Amino acid sequence: MKKILCFGDSNTFGFNPETGGRFDKNSRWSGILSQIFADNYEVIEDGMNNRTGFFRNPEGLKQSGGEYLQVSLENHKDFDICILSLGTNDAQIFYPLDEFIAEKGLQNLIDVIKKSNQGAKIIIIPPVKITKDLLHSGFAAMFDENSIEKIQKIFHVFEKIAKDNNCFYFDFNKFVHPSEFDGIHYTKESHQVLAQRLAEFISDGF
Repeated sequence: MKKILCFGDSNTFGFNPETGGRFDKNSRWSGILSQIFADNYEVIEDGMNNRTGFFRNPEGLKQSGGEYLQVSLENHKDFDICILSLGTNDAQIFYPLDEFIAEKGLQNLIDVIKKSNQGAKIIIIPPVKITKDLLHSGFAAMFDENSIEKIQKIFHVFEKIAKDNNCFYFDFNKFVHPSEFDGIHYTKESHQVLAQRLAEFISDGF
C-alpha cells in the first residue's frame, strides 16, 4: 500500500483551539485523510505543537522541523507523498523571519525530502494567515502584530519555491480561516473541510 507522510506543526497535530487538547483521529485533517484513503494509502501523522521549519527551536529536536524531518524520513523511507506544512511558528517574536530565511529554509526541507526519496511527490502547504484574534489568546506571548506581517511578507515564497522544485502547492487558507478562539488553529469543522479538499486534490492530481 502506498504511504502519505504528513509532517507539520500543531494544525497537523490537531490542536484544539477551544480546549487546548488534541482533536481525536476522526476529527483532525490528517486522521480524516487516513479514513478517506483507507483502501489506497497509509497515512502517517507526524505533527507537533510549536514545530518550526526554519529555526532551531529551544523546546527540542521534535519541535525543530528542519532537523527532525530527517529523523521522520528515516523512520518512513518508503513514503510516496510527503505533505509539508511548516512555517507558521517561524513567525513568532523570537525568530527574525524574512524572505531570505523562508526561501533558504523551505529549500532545505525540500532537499532533505528529495535526498531521502527521489521519487516521492511533495505537497507544500503555506503558513496559516494568522489573525488579530491571536493577540487576545494564550499565544499572545509568542506572537504579535509583527508576526502577522511576517507571514504576509513571506507568504509568496512558498508557492514560488514549490514551483521551482516541481512540488505541488495546496493553500489551506483558500478554504478555511483560523478559529476566532486563538486566530491560528483550525476548528473541528475546518479540519473536515481541509481533509475533503486535500483528498480531492490528491485524487485528481496523483
